[in-house]
Amino acid sequence: QVQLQESGGGLVQAGGFLRLSCAASGNIFSFNAIGWYCQVPGKQRELVARTRITSGGSTNYADSVKGRFAISGDSAKNTVYLQMSSLKPEDTAVYYCNAERSWPAGNFWGQGTQVTVSS
Repeated sequence: QVQLQESGGGLVQAGGFLRLSCAASGNIFSFNAIGWYCQVPGKQRELVARTRITSGGSTNYADSVKGRFAISGDSAKNTVYLQMSSLKPEDTAVYYCNAERSWPAGNFWGQGTQVTVSS
């Protein structure tokens, strides 16, 4: 069973930065895609950033975070990062790490880490 463990969330002032980490229990290159999603109470979980590890390695970002957030990975540490800069109060949410695998098929989530941006 794949386990994903997020860390790095917290309280930060608007304009500040945070780096979220997602430690995977296995080789991150065993996944087809890995990414970050966010959720606020009463709303659906939304894509923040997602990298396809296969099929060309493209990366997608939500329009609201383009130019401010960056996803990256360290295969030696089996860890994926989300570098968040120029944070805004509307970035406040629980951030979840996600990994997709085609065989054996699976869609895996971490437990989430809270990010709160004060104005």
